[in-house]
Amino acid sequence: MISRIYLDWNATAPLRPEARAAVTAALDIGGNPSSVHAEGRAARRLVEHARAQLAACIGAKVENVIFTSGGTEANAQALVPGWSLGGRVFDRLIVSAIEHPSVLSGGHFSPSQVVQTPVSRDGVVDLGALGGLLAEPALVSIMLANNETGALQPISEAAALVHRAGGILHVDVVQGLGRLPLDPAALGADIMTLSGHKIGGPKGVGALVIVNTDLHAPQALIRGGGQERNHRAGTENVAGIAGFGAAATAARSQTEADAVKMRALRDRLEAGLRSIAGVTVFSAGVPRLPNTTLFALRGVRAETAVIAFDLEGVAVSSGSACSSGKVQPSHVLAAMGIEPELSRGAIRISTGPTTKASEIDRCLEAWRMLSGVLRRG
Repeated sequence: MISRIYLDWNATAPLRPEARAAVTAALDIGGNPSSVHAEGRAARRLVEHARAQLAACIGAKVENVIFTSGGTEANAQALVPGWSLGGRVFDRLIVSAIEHPSVLSGGHFSPSQVVQTPVSRDGVVDLGALGGLLAEPALVSIMLANNETGALQPISEAAALVHRAGGILHVDVVQGLGRLPLDPAALGADIMTLSGHKIGGPKGVGALVIVNTDLHAPQALIRGGGQERNHRAGTENVAGIAGFGAAATAARSQTEADAVKMRALRDRLEAGLRSIAGVTVFSAGVPRLPNTTLFALRGVRAETAVIAFDLEGVAVSSGSACSSGKVQPSHVLAAMGIEPELSRGAIRISTGPTTKASEIDRCLEAWRMLSGVLRRG
C-alpha cells in the first residue's frame, strides 16, 4: 500500500500532539464555563488559559481575544456595519479582490456598501487604487497572506492609508498565524481574525481580536447570553478552545525555525517544477508565505491533476479548500488577470513543519510522470 503524503496544510493542518493532549484533558472537565461552582470554574480556567496563550502568540491583550467557531465566523462578526471610532460609525466596506470568500461576500454589508480594490498581476493589493477609494472613511478588509498564492500583502502601508483617511482596518491573518511573526501594532490592524485548525489546533474554533481598544463593536451576530464579553453568545467550545491555545503556544515557539525549513522545501519544490517546460508559478516575484506554491501547466486541468495526485498517494489542492470541487477559475487568479485557460490548471501545494524533503521529491516524481500523461491526454 502506498504511504500517503499530505501537502494541503493551507486547507487544514494535522492536529498537533500538544493540541490533542489539551483537547483530551479538557473533555474530562464536565462543567459549564459560565457556572460558578468548582466544575464550572475549572472549565473557565481552561478557556481563560487558552485566551492568554493565543494573546501571547500574537502579541495582543488578553481581553481583546474573542473565541468563535472558526475564521469564517470571526470574519462575519468583523464585517458588520456599525463599528464606531471617535463618534464616527462605519457603514462602508472596502475589500481586496483576492479575499477569502467569507470576506469577499461582504459580510452583513449590503452590496451597495461594498467596494473591491484591485491587485497587481503578482496578487498584491494596489495601494494607489486603495488610496483612491478612501475619499470617505471606511472599514477596510485585507488579508495578511493569500490562501491560494501565499502572496503577502502590504498591510502596514495599507493601514497607514486607511488610518490617515479616518478608517479602520480588519486583517484576516488565518494563513499567517504560525508561519510568520505577528505583531498587531507593527501591522497596524484594528481587528484581526484567526483560525485554530490552520496551525494544528482542532477544527471548529477561531478568534476575533479587537486590537484597537478605542473601537466600539456593533451588536453581536450571535445573541442570547453574555459569553465572550457579550461579543458572542453560547456556551464556549471548551475542548476546542483548549486545543487552539495549546497549538498557538507550540506554533509560537517554533515559528521562525519552521519558516526556515518550509522555505527551503518550497524552493526545492519550485526548482523541480521549473525543470518542466511550461510550468508557471504564481506570485513568484513577490514575498510569499514560506510554505505555499500555486502553479499551473497549460493544458492540464486542476481537477484531473488533483485526482491523479491522490491516486499516487499525494494530497494537494486545486486552490482554496472553500472552493475545491468547483470547476470555475479561481477568483484570486482572475483578479490577478491570469487567463482562464491557465488558471483552470492551478494546483496548490502547501507544506507544514513535519513535511520532509523526501516527500517533496516524491511529489515531484509523481508530477513529472503525471504532467506528461495529462498533457498528452
